[in-house]
Amino acid sequence: MNNRNQQPLLGLRSALILLLGSLVAVAAGVLTVLAGGAIASAVLAAGAAFGAGVLFFHTIIA
Repeated sequence: MNNRNQQPLLGLRSALILLLGSLVAVAAGVLTVLAGGAIASAVLAAGAAFGAGVLFFHTIIA
């Protein structure tokens, strides 16, 4: 079980892109709720922001 030759589950670049996408999604969801939107609208906005954020950061992070 303690094999030192195992590769990580996610690479550093992938982890960073997913982290930044998640942060963008949380920010979009919170801002939607604070603007008076419903929770369902916030979830939809967060999902769209996550997809756009991941695509954006995948493009700019080399």
